[in-house]
Amino acid sequence: MASIDDFQKLDLRIGRVVSVEDVEKARKPIYKLTIEFGDEIGTRIILAGIKNLYEKEALLNRQIVCIVNLDPKRIAGIESQGMILAAGEEDRISLLVPDKEMDNGSKIH
Repeated sequence: MASIDDFQKLDLRIGRVVSVEDVEKARKPIYKLTIEFGDEIGTRIILAGIKNLYEKEALLNRQIVCIVNLDPKRIAGIESQGMILAAGEEDRISLLVPDKEMDNGSKIH
């Protein structure tokens, strides 16, 4: 079981996808997302294995929920600086999104 203290260690924020690129060197189909989190955090690169499920155009300018304080991970030579959050299984994924427009960088409570 995770405690409330464990949950509170995660920094979950709203970010806006400002660019989407293919990652050709990856073993699995992934996107390189550039996500804007406002003045406090700035822009981050996050790699996501959602290429088979989302067209680039469907992601661009969309606000999504991300974890921004994970240790960076290098995938296909690119440093991923967080994680997007989604529900579902590998073949059917739904991104977690705010139900109304929020400021980039807004904290999830």
